[in-house]
Amino acid sequence: MFDPDKYRSVTWLKGGRVFPQLDCFGIVNEVRRDLGLAEWPDFAGVTRDGAGLDREAKKLMLSLQRCEPEEGAGVACYSGSTVTHVGVVIRMAGQLYVAECNPGSNVTFQPVARFSRPYVKVEFWK
Repeated sequence: MFDPDKYRSVTWLKGGRVFPQLDCFGIVNEVRRDLGLAEWPDFAGVTRDGAGLDREAKKLMLSLQRCEPEEGAGVACYSGSTVTHVGVVIRMAGQLYVAECNPGSNVTFQPVARFSRPYVKVEFWK
């Protein structure tokens, strides 16, 4: 069961993969662990710099399946044709939200539709 209170102590750290210092990809695996789902590669050291996030996300997608939003699904957010941000779908109070981690705001939970608005394209993967 997902416990949003656990994430109040998280601080954003570029390349962060160890709780409570996470970046946008770090929170994906942390949430997947909490949900009892298989972890994805941790991509240690991978950030948006040099299109690293785009390259590694697209490589991972080759082994995943596109899906509709569902709990535990990874979220790939595009600016143009480049993946620039990722998140993970969670269920709270019977609704689907996206958990994300950003500089300044740390962890936030937004309804799927609101989360998706600022991006050219959003895809869900399992």
